[in-house]
Amino acid sequence: MGKSVKFSSKMDEQALEALRTYAWEQGRTLSSLLTEAVEEYLAKSRVRPAFREAAEAVISKHDELLARLAK
Repeated sequence: MGKSVKFSSKMDEQALEALRTYAWEQGRTLSSLLTEAVEEYLAKSRVRPAFREAAEAVISKHDELLARLAK
């Protein structure tokens, strides 16, 4: 993990309260939960385009076979 930087943002009040409660239950800080959530979100959102490209390549390469299997 890199250097921590303070920033300000807005969040739905109920969501923030749920996050605070969860952090307390887990013995963690809001900062650690938010950092983990953002890292996971970015990792997942970056995988989707790569997966989509790979799937399109397979479909394109094997379109005739896939059409026959679908019958």
